[in-house]
Amino acid sequence: MAGTVPAERIKRLEELIKRLRQDYYEHDNPSVSDAVYDSLLDELRRLAKDFPGEVSQELIGEQVGGTPSPKFVKVTHREPMLSLSDVKNEEDFQGWVARMNKLLGESLGAFFAELKVDGLAISLHYEKGLLVQAATRGDGRVGEDVTRNALTIETIPVQLPILKDLPDEIEVRGEIYMPLKDFQQMNDERSARGEPLFANPRNASAG
Repeated sequence: MAGTVPAERIKRLEELIKRLRQDYYEHDNPSVSDAVYDSLLDELRRLAKDFPGEVSQELIGEQVGGTPSPKFVKVTHREPMLSLSDVKNEEDFQGWVARMNKLLGESLGAFFAELKVDGLAISLHYEKGLLVQAATRGDGRVGEDVTRNALTIETIPVQLPILKDLPDEIEVRGEIYMPLKDFQQMNDERSARGEPLFANPRNASAG
């Protein structure tokens, strides 16, 4: 280890990131932009590389959400629900491609890309084609049972089409999101009633 450990800066960053995660994931009320949060997390990760053992691995590892709310029944995911890694430039992307090619032992080939939808990650569990449970991602390993909430969303099928090769049990993972025009309309209505406005479509969907 080279240099003096910036203990106060590390402590400050850890406390700030913990609070921002609670605001975003648990209270559905982000207090800073995604860009600001990402810059703080990037700084903490750089410090972790320079001073291994001084930074909480929980904050820079695979944690992807917040603590499951006590208002809901907890659900343990059969397989962890992990988050996508950030790629901020061409160099990061080419590095990922090279790692994947090496891992697979062959070229990934062509790519298909689309705009990222920022929503609430959801897991839908079907048995014999019938929706029996919906769960949030939570901390990636334990989420919240939101089945009753999911049943109010018209685009989530309660019964899957009967297909010959459909397994008795199937899990579908995706995102619950709100179109911008619907988000704006909802905030306009809340403003007219004198109610607090939602910060962004993602947290409005979660709420």
